[in-house]
Amino acid sequence: MLTVAPRLTDASGPAATGLLWAARRALLAWVLALGGVVGLMPLGALAHNGSIMLSEVEIDRSDEGVLLSFSTRIELPRAVEDALIKGVPLQFEAEVNTYRSRWYWRDLRVATASLSWRITYQPLTRRYRVQSGAFSQQFESLHEALGTMQRTVGWKIADGSRLAAGERHYAELVFRLDTSVLPRPFQIGIGGQSHWDLSAQSVLVIPDRP
Repeated sequence: MLTVAPRLTDASGPAATGLLWAARRALLAWVLALGGVVGLMPLGALAHNGSIMLSEVEIDRSDEGVLLSFSTRIELPRAVEDALIKGVPLQFEAEVNTYRSRWYWRDLRVATASLSWRITYQPLTRRYRVQSGAFSQQFESLHEALGTMQRTVGWKIADGSRLAAGERHYAELVFRLDTSVLPRPFQIGIGGQSHWDLSAQSVLVIPDRP
């Protein structure tokens, strides 16, 4: 609702009062026009904030070691997607640190594991390529390319020998867009831009040996 200020009086005469009302009408028209534009503009045009979400995070312990499974949901901000289209490769990384709890000192890190996915856009074929270790495949859409990171199952993050019997252990999972591998000039250019800070994390207690 638009509230109009109370009418002002001016002792200088009718001419000044007319000018004042004309100015008020012009201001009112400008405010209504601006409100109409904002009202018709979709929210996505005002802001497009990306995100990374983790779900179905599960950890298990077997004779093979400590196994981790998780799902991701990735939505890229418009600026990050535009950079990819213009030739900037994106790398996503899942890193897990396994710790042994210690009451007398800081917790001891006993194992570290990581996975990475590199996405590039090929303008000639208008396809997206995803590389992860020995895996390499092209996709028609960005949605399909991001889908390669949607589910990770049975990832061995630590050997069973790294875990001491009778001690409490836990794992910290971080999934993020790794901006440290971007071209150096580009890293400087995105400094302070929060939409490049995409990450999610989860902490899980490792069960005792069955």
